[in-house]
Amino acid sequence: MGWEFWTKQLDEEELVVDGGFEDYSTTTTTSSSSSSSRAAGMNGTGPTKLVDPLEDPLPGVGTYEDFNTIDWVREKSKDRDRHREITNKSRQSTVALLHSVSDAFSGWLLMLLVGLMAGALAGGIDIAAHWLADMKGGVCLIGFWFNHEHCCWTSNETTFQERDRCPQWQSWAELITGTSEGPFAYIVNYLMYIFWALLFAFLAVTLVRAFAPYACGSGIPEIKTILSGFIIRGYLGKWTLIIKTITLVLAVSSGLSLGKEGPLVHVACCCANILCHLFTKYRKNEAKRREVLSAAAAVGVSVAFGAPIGGVLFSLEEVSYYFPLKTLWRSFFAALVAAFTLRSINPFGNSRLVLFYVEFHAPWHLVELAPFILLGIFGGLWGALFIKANIAWCRKRKSTILGHYPVIEVLVVAALTAIIAYPNSYTRMSGSELISELFNDCSLLDSSQLCGYKQPTNTSETGAGNSLTDRAAGEGLYTALWQLALALVFKMMITVITFGMKVPSGLFIPSMAVGAIAGRLLGVGMEQLAYYNHDWFIFKGWCSQGADCITPGLYAMVGAAACLGGVTRMTVSLVVIMFELTGGLEYIVPLMAATMTSKWVADAFGREGIYEAHIRLNGYPFLEAKEEFEHSSLAVDVMRPRRADPALAVLTQEGMTVGEVETLVESTHYSGFPVVVSQESQRLVGFVLRRDLLISIDNARKRQEGVVSASQVVFTEHAPTQPDDAPPPLRLRGIMDLSPFTVTDHTPMDITVDIFRKLGLRQCLVTHNGRLLGIITKKDILKHMAQIANRDPESILFN
Repeated sequence: MGWEFWTKQLDEEELVVDGGFEDYSTTTTTSSSSSSSRAAGMNGTGPTKLVDPLEDPLPGVGTYEDFNTIDWVREKSKDRDRHREITNKSRQSTVALLHSVSDAFSGWLLMLLVGLMAGALAGGIDIAAHWLADMKGGVCLIGFWFNHEHCCWTSNETTFQERDRCPQWQSWAELITGTSEGPFAYIVNYLMYIFWALLFAFLAVTLVRAFAPYACGSGIPEIKTILSGFIIRGYLGKWTLIIKTITLVLAVSSGLSLGKEGPLVHVACCCANILCHLFTKYRKNEAKRREVLSAAAAVGVSVAFGAPIGGVLFSLEEVSYYFPLKTLWRSFFAALVAAFTLRSINPFGNSRLVLFYVEFHAPWHLVELAPFILLGIFGGLWGALFIKANIAWCRKRKSTILGHYPVIEVLVVAALTAIIAYPNSYTRMSGSELISELFNDCSLLDSSQLCGYKQPTNTSETGAGNSLTDRAAGEGLYTALWQLALALVFKMMITVITFGMKVPSGLFIPSMAVGAIAGRLLGVGMEQLAYYNHDWFIFKGWCSQGADCITPGLYAMVGAAACLGGVTRMTVSLVVIMFELTGGLEYIVPLMAATMTSKWVADAFGREGIYEAHIRLNGYPFLEAKEEFEHSSLAVDVMRPRRADPALAVLTQEGMTVGEVETLVESTHYSGFPVVVSQESQRLVGFVLRRDLLISIDNARKRQEGVVSASQVVFTEHAPTQPDDAPPPLRLRGIMDLSPFTVTDHTPMDITVDIFRKLGLRQCLVTHNGRLLGIITKKDILKHMAQIANRDPESILFN
């Protein structure tokens, strides 16, 4: 690494270069102030102060350009220096001690604010989405701002069979035609449903296009990339937050096959990024800010599912790149605050954090593991198929004329969804309501079609309390099963083309809906099998006649977990989210079995989850920790320049003028330049970033007297002797990284890739016997890995 060269340098004070001697004493450490005054004296300029970025930090130095990767090592080093300085000062005065305490407490305060803000926004989104979704069906006469359920709460005229019918709530047909029955009323309701769906979809896509293009999609692929150190300016800004919050409500209400759970992670991260600007520690350090964003991702899932622990595990397992123990505690605290805030708002009016909270009463039996594993296989197959189909569709959208007309695409898909969805009650309802219906365990008081069993002929067949024994399926249930089968096919197809459109779109709810439908169908099948064949050997001993053996709602829950696992490849966090959702602790084993099976099956067709696939599709520089590097190449095979390329662009530690440096920078597009002793020796001294170089030269021209194009640029500790009439030199040692990471040319690439992953490097220099040979960037590694996997290396767009 960097120390290889410095140990060599200490051993060899003088090196023979081209038959002569080159003195290394220029790199001897002296105080910055003395060298500065000495340089001024040499040039006969008297007390003129030389600008040194080390002494005078320049605004902009140490920051990054858009679509670039941060230097994790430099950022962590900066934070350590800052913390050390605060600790040392705290021993000197009470004010400094108080500043030290407030600095330590600021992280927890920030987490509190993120939790409160994200929880409040999530509550507002839930209430608004529920209200607008109901508006497609009708309006409340006592107040248009009430949704259907709240409108009928105070009514005394609701019947048990039609609990959602009350005089205060009127469908559009009742308002327009005066009747709710007959074909004309049905057509009016149908047309009004399509009208509202198109209006909401149009508003959503137009707002995204006009004000915040980054507000579209799920946001999780980009957040994963940002957390790995990539910079996308504006992605977590205030406009993105405002537009994403509004359009998420509109997109969900339009009836499109999408969820709000993924986008809520993006919303929470936007809140965190905006609040980071209140605290200097997080505003000025990109690595520290990413710790807060990791915690915010946990908050997003916490408010999306009402699952604080699942949220922390989701952030750890799925999105975070760097997750120290301190971030784990803070994520836990922020998720707790957010869940508490959401619970206080009570958006669903059921004192629960989620819409589909259920409690199953019957235990599961070992024999049922077989159908649970079957659901896992289905989830894995569906996940792999969905990823391939969705990525193919998104690639088609990017490469054809379809991508130029996002508004028309959204309107066509919204119209298609509304037209096909309305006739089927299971596709007409929102995704959350559908899942709630499918998870539901039938009781005596249920009027749902899914509970359309034949009534028991004698009272002995009714179970204890409110639960029921297994019963024969009735006509209502058979109708419901047909509708569910059609809904399954429709959801599987429409979700493929919906995910990735230019509106906020989450994937959790549609994936869970597909799995829940499949699970409910299998659950009812198993229930009927047990009812008619309770004397079979597989049912003997645990499922006697008149017993409540099979719970179809549990199969729906397991199916939902399996499909979501197949699409995202989540495991631990998914199981925890599912049992937090349903409160079913004793069903952890079925959930684990289905989730693990689903991951294995899906991995057999490709190891990438949907988010990794979208990262690769967009060409983001993301080094996936799960991807193995199995090729036996060396650093020299991957580094640039290659054999046929021009020589590596380098700066020398002295001897170059400001004009020559500017010409070199303008004639190349590199993000940084190695600094060497001389062009002949190519002995490495350090590394300087392009942005820091340009800002420092620009500032020196404005602030330092006499700096012109002929001024020498020096990276040594003190300036060399110059003629009296020479312009003053420009010292830039302060912006140079004196310990750049290096590897030798024979370092295996699997070790190099590990170094990049674990240290978050953006570049690494390659040396041979201390001489600089080339450079390897993150982009070079990703291109090399793409080539090995027979993918297009030019698909990696950013550095």
